[in-house]
Amino acid sequence: MTQADELERAILARAERLANEYRERARRSRDAILRDAAEKLRLREQREEAIARALGERTYRQQVQAEELRLQSHLDRVRWNLVRDVEQRLGERMEALREDEAAYLKTVRGFIQTAAAEIERERLTVQANAQDQRLLAAHWSEIEEALPEGKQAELADDPIDALAGVLVTSDDGRIRVDNTFEGRQARLRARLQQAILERLLPSGFDTGSIFGG
Repeated sequence: MTQADELERAILARAERLANEYRERARRSRDAILRDAAEKLRLREQREEAIARALGERTYRQQVQAEELRLQSHLDRVRWNLVRDVEQRLGERMEALREDEAAYLKTVRGFIQTAAAEIERERLTVQANAQDQRLLAAHWSEIEEALPEGKQAELADDPIDALAGVLVTSDDGRIRVDNTFEGRQARLRARLQQAILERLLPSGFDTGSIFGG
């Protein structure tokens, strides 16, 4: 298993742990929203009972459906905000992991090795943020020794805007492997969000029990 695979599994595992922390909060938010919606619907039904009789079942159902759509839209916003909150916490956890310099350097070195093997060019350029750039520069001879045979890499002078990780490109700039935190998170976003939602909302935000019947 490559270092890249290990980081992907680590990111997913952290997402799952964070999602579990938010699960109870999500359930409470859901219950409060549904209770509020149920009470509003009950009061609205009382006020509009006479109108519902006059307008008929078809008009009444249209109003109920509109209320359901409004509530569902609100629940969707709550769910999305929870997902984004967990994703933000992933970045905070990544910053904490960077404090273990030896482990982090090993991970980044693995990223560079993997990218060098994937890019079919002999000369490569490695880019990182300012802090990681200094770390890599201090250990560059080790990184060069770990490169696949026939590959050469140069550490770029200009830092990039990234939380962590490296961007490796061919010397002509035509081939690039984005192993920054942001790049890997973007590739994993669909799987991350699915994992978060499955643990935050195992039963979903279902309003059918309120509006059905």
